Amino acid sequence: MNFQRTWLFGQFELTRLFATKRGWLAIAAFFLVWLMVLRYPIYNAVPFISSYEFSDIVGQVAGTVGLSALISWPEAELAMFWLIGLFTFPMFTVFVTADQTVEDRNRGTLRFLTMRSTRLEILLGRFAGQVMILASLIALVTVATLAMMLYRDASLIASALPKSIAIWGKLLLTCLPFIALMSLLNLVTNSARMSIVFSILFFTIVASVISYLGAQYPMLDWLNYLIPGHQVTELTGWRNTPVFAYLLPACQTLVLLGTGHILLKGRDL
Repeated sequence: MNFQRTWLFGQFELTRLFATKRGWLAIAAFFLVWLMVLRYPIYNAVPFISSYEFSDIVGQVAGTVGLSALISWPEAELAMFWLIGLFTFPMFTVFVTADQTVEDRNRGTLRFLTMRSTRLEILLGRFAGQVMILASLIALVTVATLAMMLYRDASLIASALPKSIAIWGKLLLTCLPFIALMSLLNLVTNSARMSIVFSILFFTIVASVISYLGAQYPMLDWLNYLIPGHQVTELTGWRNTPVFAYLLPACQTLVLLGTGHILLKGRDL
């Protein structure tokens, strides 16, 4: 295991995104979508969160997802960004990280790379590159939300800055198993598009079957922990979040990457 070669693979992922026309087109699409999100729900977060309708919704679902703590946030823009980002970034991750090794394998590039590096270095390097890309994108949107909030009330910077950093870290941690899942699916499919299709099937059919089995047979309830994002609702309320909600995505990531490494070792490139 050579960390320098692994780092080079991660840098290559950044280059593919930030130094190519295709990458900049993807970035432009990302920012156009989030520009609309920033302009409407986040910009109008203060009147919306303080409205009776939102309070009524919170009163109905607070027991399930713990939204009540977010009403008291003076940083309403950050609260709205946290809610939107927590449920959208994981799915966005599936599309952004769909091509890690599959296209290189189809072109024969992956076989060439294994002449100078190990398969584990390639797998971890590509994964690390996708993590850095996602960390950058989440950070940019977080900074934009913070700037929008400070424009409204600059006196909130002392409390808003640590919350922004915490939101960035929690969102990135939540997305890690989704990146690892796409790393694994890249090894069992023949294209990035098929990896996306398989991930959709996993989160619809497989996840539904697992949830049904867990509900019908309590002894199988632990199978739900195999589904990335299972702990998302426990993170929503921010306060009194169990430590397990942070450990679960890390464990899921390690399991998925370990499974991917086993498949990659035994696969003919």
